[in-house]
Amino acid sequence: METTENHLAEASLETAQELGLLKEEFELIKEILGRTPNFTEVSIYSVMWSEHCSYKNSIKWLKTLPKEGPHMLAEAGEENAGLVDIGDGLACAFKIESHNHPSALEPYQGAATGVGGINRDIFTMGARPIAQLNSLRFGNIDLDRTKWLVKGVVKGIGDYGNSFGIPVVGGELFFDECYNTNPLVNAMSAGIMKTGTMISATSYGVGNPVFIVGSSTGKDGIHGAAFASKDISEDSMEDLPAVQVGDPFQEKLLLEASLELAETDTIIGMQDMGAAGITCSTSEMSGKEGFGMTIDLDKVPCRQEGMLPFEILLSESQERMLVVVKKGREDEVKAIFDKWDLNCVQIGEVTEGGQLEYYMKGVKVAEMPAESLVLGGGAPVYEREYSEPAYYQKNKAFSIDSIEEPKDLKAVAKYLWNHPNIASKKWVMEQYDSMVGTVNMSTNKPTDAGIVNIKGLDKALAFTVDCNARSVHADPEKGCAIAVAEAARNIVCSGGEPSAITNCLNFGNPYNPEVYWQFVGTIKGMSAACKKFKTPVTGGNVSFYNQSTQEGVDVPVFPTPTIGMMGIVTSKKNITTSAFQNEGDSIYLVGASKNDISSSEYLYAYHKVKQSPAPYFNLDEEFEVQKSIKSIISNGLIESAHDCADGGLFITLMESSMPNGLGFDINTDTNYRKDAFLFGEAQSRVVVSVKLENKAAFEASAQAVGVTYLGEVKGSSMRVDGESFSEVKTAKFEFDTALENYLTTKS
Repeated sequence: METTENHLAEASLETAQELGLLKEEFELIKEILGRTPNFTEVSIYSVMWSEHCSYKNSIKWLKTLPKEGPHMLAEAGEENAGLVDIGDGLACAFKIESHNHPSALEPYQGAATGVGGINRDIFTMGARPIAQLNSLRFGNIDLDRTKWLVKGVVKGIGDYGNSFGIPVVGGELFFDECYNTNPLVNAMSAGIMKTGTMISATSYGVGNPVFIVGSSTGKDGIHGAAFASKDISEDSMEDLPAVQVGDPFQEKLLLEASLELAETDTIIGMQDMGAAGITCSTSEMSGKEGFGMTIDLDKVPCRQEGMLPFEILLSESQERMLVVVKKGREDEVKAIFDKWDLNCVQIGEVTEGGQLEYYMKGVKVAEMPAESLVLGGGAPVYEREYSEPAYYQKNKAFSIDSIEEPKDLKAVAKYLWNHPNIASKKWVMEQYDSMVGTVNMSTNKPTDAGIVNIKGLDKALAFTVDCNARSVHADPEKGCAIAVAEAARNIVCSGGEPSAITNCLNFGNPYNPEVYWQFVGTIKGMSAACKKFKTPVTGGNVSFYNQSTQEGVDVPVFPTPTIGMMGIVTSKKNITTSAFQNEGDSIYLVGASKNDISSSEYLYAYHKVKQSPAPYFNLDEEFEVQKSIKSIISNGLIESAHDCADGGLFITLMESSMPNGLGFDINTDTNYRKDAFLFGEAQSRVVVSVKLENKAAFEASAQAVGVTYLGEVKGSSMRVDGESFSEVKTAKFEFDTALENYLTTKS
């Protein structure tokens, strides 16, 4: 039987390595402590120095991302989430994070606790969450395991989010075999608060009491951060206790208590207990100002008897916070949490000297400098080797001339609108509450980005999550720049001004030089695009080790740098729908067509050609197109705007037709192959519809970036070059039901 005494004995190198530490890291710990650590201390370092917590393999490159901007109130790494000034005395806090590994083993709880964790990051700062988004990636949809994962993840997100009461305003869903073992579950949350009222994740003032608030601590999630920092394998089910269990009703109570607490001046700081639980919260809050803490683990409310020190310290039980209270104000804080029927227990106090000391049964079970545990402090920082993979040059060798143009383009269109990567995500969205809180303005008036109402003001907020991982895999630098550009384009097409981003960087094993090459290229592309659009990076997270061993070969997921972007709609009159509005309106393409089918769903899925470059993209051209669209919208010259993305021009037109059942009649451009014109995914293109009386003014305004008259909004069918591809109603039915049909068909 394990006891506290067992964990006070000196730890061996073998134990440290079993917990995921390298030999040189174990030696560094001994150097920091001036002695050999015990098991509890090694457990603490193994989690806090894991990639998930320390970013030891990525921080060097993350520091190169642009973080400063005119509206930034909290820059990346400073707080639980980024904070942006949106004017009128208000600020927006937003962040995206992954819960990939837990979702791979237990999709329901893995996804649910991902939603809970990201929402806590928002309200811990004193902001009320107003919007959620998610980006989901799964393997081959024909596999029963994939169907099980999709259903579990979607239900987990829906059940937790709906119970918590925050609307889902956007998201994306993508399938590819590279995600067969390792799905990606990225959750984003945003909230609003008054400027100047932010609660910082900090600690200072010797003698100030330290409280744990919220739920009791159990054995779920122990070593969860370390679990997230290794590959998924056949033995991963043994890590199931590393998956946390969520309770959205407790989270709702914790939200209201935390926001009530934020209205007082009783506290010094507050920190969500996410990865590594009490250990992470105590070290991060202490390390920021150079103070320490002494913590009595016997006082921590626990769900199970006999929990050992390392279990209490590393538990990732959900719905918990650490709060540092101003001495003498304890009763005021307790009264608030008593009102909401939540734990509020003093477990320690702030000390000077920067040391963390943990006690149990009167015995000191662990001690270390707080700074040695935190990001940018004593945690090791590595510069990994990277090398260009052979596939990159093979991608470049692709020529469109190697693909014979299909004779039946109607069959291609039908194939695409029934493909799970293109088809409607209605089956998913119907499981989410998109209207709770009455802030979502996109439900009845579809827009490229989710529009969130700010009551009492003429302005609104716009949110989107974007990443075409296939393009990033083809060319990481260009592909990630495309992801940023598409996010900005979605916000611009909706009537907003891009403001800032958060990112969720999903990759394989960083020790693989080719994977790390993808990571470095991604950071370079993101930096270039964010500087161009003046959208600083407010934070996010890195998720490495998303790969599996298949037939003895390590297979990483596509590099997937999910971009979560926030924008401001300065006037609600600028909100622009993606749906055609009126019979007889003219349809135009803003931006230049290209003879390009690279990395398109058409080439990859229909022709089964897996190797090609990223689609055509020029950052300067993209910037000018977006500037033009902003001007056109502000001058009231268009009825709708929809960016040309997955599936190409035809799918864009179809998606604009379906909401109001309005068909289109367009002609292709003989300067381009028809398949490239209709299904290619070259960037920097937007489909707009224009009233007759605005045609001249519109054409003059858009001329500088290139504008092509396509045809008009007409009838109830989708016509190309005089030929009907389908009735809108018929295609819409297939488009709306395709995903559900895939998921309910047994393989």
